Amino acid sequence: MSQGSSFEQAFGRPADASGSAPGRVNLIGEHTDYNGGAVLPAALERRTEVWLARSEPPVISIVSTRFEHKIERPVGDPKRGDWTDYAMGALAKASELGWLTGGACLYIDSDVPDGAGVSSSAALITAILRAVATIADVDVTPVDIAKHARAVENDYIGMPCGIMDQMAVGLADQGKALALDTSDLSYDIIDIPTDWRFVVLHSGIRRELADGRYKARFEECSAAAAALGTETLCRLTPAQIAAVATLPENLRKRTTHVVSEHQRTVAASAAMRAGDLATFAQLMNESHRSYSEDFEASTPEIDALIKDALEVGALGARLTGGGFGGCLVALIAAQDSAAFVDTFLARHEAVWRV
Repeated sequence: MSQGSSFEQAFGRPADASGSAPGRVNLIGEHTDYNGGAVLPAALERRTEVWLARSEPPVISIVSTRFEHKIERPVGDPKRGDWTDYAMGALAKASELGWLTGGACLYIDSDVPDGAGVSSSAALITAILRAVATIADVDVTPVDIAKHARAVENDYIGMPCGIMDQMAVGLADQGKALALDTSDLSYDIIDIPTDWRFVVLHSGIRRELADGRYKARFEECSAAAAALGTETLCRLTPAQIAAVATLPENLRKRTTHVVSEHQRTVAASAAMRAGDLATFAQLMNESHRSYSEDFEASTPEIDALIKDALEVGALGARLTGGGFGGCLVALIAAQDSAAFVDTFLARHEAVWRV
C-alpha cells in the first residue's frame, strides 16, 4: 500500500499535497552556525515524508507510522513538550504566513531517527512547510523555507538553534555536502569524493536538545560574544582574540572551540574540494578533541567510541550534532568501509548504523 493510500485510509479522503526532506549529518562545524561561522553538513539517505490535507474544523489530526494512535490537537495549541510540537509549530508558522487556514490532517512516514543528532525535527518541519506551500501555491525558495523552519524551532519550540540544519535538509542532496557560511547564508555544493565514505553510527546514547545543555552552551557563547563586543563569535578581530584570555574559563573554552572550529571547517571544505582525504580526516579528529575538551559537549562513553573507531580503521571520527549523545561520523576509504562497519558493530552491541 502506498503512503498516499495510507493517508486516505486514515482520514477517509485523499491528501492535498505531500512534502519530504532528508535527515543530515554534520561532517564538521559544530555550534558555529549560531556564532556566524562555517558549517559542512551532508544529506542522509533517510527521509521524512508527509502527506497533508486541509480540514474545515480547527483541529490538527496527526497520524505517524511510528505510533499506533491518531493524535488530535486544536489549532493554536501551545507546545506540550512532545514530538507533535514540531508538526504543530510548522502548521502554526504556515498559518502565520497565510498559507493555511483552519485545521489540517497530517500523515507522517519517517526513517530519520530522533534524538540522534541528524536533524529529525528540521526534516519534519521542512517537509510540512513544503507540503503546505504546494497547497497554497506560493513561490518560496529553499532558503526562505529554511528561515521559516528555523523560526519554528526558535519561537514555538524554544530551541535557540542556528540555521544549519534547516539549510542542510533543504539544499543538500545525497552524495554532496553543503559548505555554508552562516554569517550571510552564502553556500556552495561540494561533491563528496567517490572514494570517501562517511559512516554515521548511533552511539546508543539518546540525547535531547531540549534538555537544557544545548541551550546552556548557546547562552555561554552569547555571553562570550557580548563580553568581546561582537555578534559573530567565530570571527574575532586580533584585539578581540587577545581579550579572550580575560574571559571566565568556561567562556574562554567555548570561544576557543567555535573560533578554531570555524577555521577547521573552512579548511575541511577546501580539503574536500581537493580530494585531500588525509587532511580532512585530521581536521575531524581535531574537531572532536575541541568539541570534547573545549566545548565539553561529548561524554566519556562517546570519547571511548571515537578512540575505538580510529583503532578499528577510521581515518577521522567525531561526535556530530548538538552534543551529549547521538551519532558519531567516521571517515573511511571507500574500499575499507564495509570491513570497518562489520568490525566496529561487532565490538559495540549498543551501536547501530544510521
